[in-house]
Amino acid sequence: MTTLTSAPLATLLNRLFEEADTVNPMAIPAVAELSEAQLQRMMQSKTDYADLYGRLKDAALPVSRATGSLLYMLARSMRAHVVVEFGTSFGISTLHLAAALRDNGGGLLITSEFEPSKVARARENLQAGGLDDLVEIRAGDALQTLGRDLPEKIDLLLLDGAKALYPDILDLVESRLRPGALIVADNADDSPAYLERVRAPASGYLSTPFAEDVELSIRLG
Repeated sequence: MTTLTSAPLATLLNRLFEEADTVNPMAIPAVAELSEAQLQRMMQSKTDYADLYGRLKDAALPVSRATGSLLYMLARSMRAHVVVEFGTSFGISTLHLAAALRDNGGGLLITSEFEPSKVARARENLQAGGLDDLVEIRAGDALQTLGRDLPEKIDLLLLDGAKALYPDILDLVESRLRPGALIVADNADDSPAYLERVRAPASGYLSTPFAEDVELSIRLG
């Protein structure tokens, strides 16, 4: 048994995934009123993302169950002890990563979320899962919160916030990524600039698409 597959976390995650499945983000009135062109512009903008994700404050926007399991397995297999996450939301991915840290013997997960109501929900879920002692939630815009006071060496980076900011968040964290560090970028197809960067032969990364919506990259030494 692992922390991920044992109570209370296994029961909590199953409930959170089931609850997330009942909410169609595109059907939320504040989102449904947007045209397709407006929605695409906001997703690709480095300024309008706050408006878009504010409209989505009641949606969990979680990683898939398979991606959650992948995050746990990657962090376990590399014996990760320091993880940084961009985009906490309700904390579903955070719970998977923190479970891996617990089973690796401890560590620190720094995660950033700018929506106050989601910060509160994530904290509740981490407490319910018994993993809050491993996680530091930084409330506010990640361009500020992840631009300071990071550990010297980071083992794993999860990108799962505003897609237009993936290259900018990588800029903030890159110098702290140890050789062999992994980057998991969810829904990376929505960030073509990020994909172009990590897939470039001289980028310092080896990168490949994984499953339907994940880009997995390793920081080369």
